[in-house]
Amino acid sequence: MTKKRIIFIVFVLLLLLHQDSWNWDNANLVLGFMPVGLFYHACYSLVAALFWGIVMKVAWPTELEKWAEGGPESSEGGSK
Repeated sequence: MTKKRIIFIVFVLLLLLHQDSWNWDNANLVLGFMPVGLFYHACYSLVAALFWGIVMKVAWPTELEKWAEGGPESSEGGSK
């Protein structure tokens, strides 16, 4: 499996898990003060942030960044 395919599958999984309809009628409290739905979304947000951090580390287009940093210099003949 390629990196792009794995990232896409995890993205779709996170997209589906975002709609937590199974917690809508749950009145239980987590840690005695936090509704289950809010706790779920807090955990979901942490997982989504971690996922996008990994995506940036793994799939960032470094060749495009190198091109962007060196773009103006190459059009001036390569000298500073």
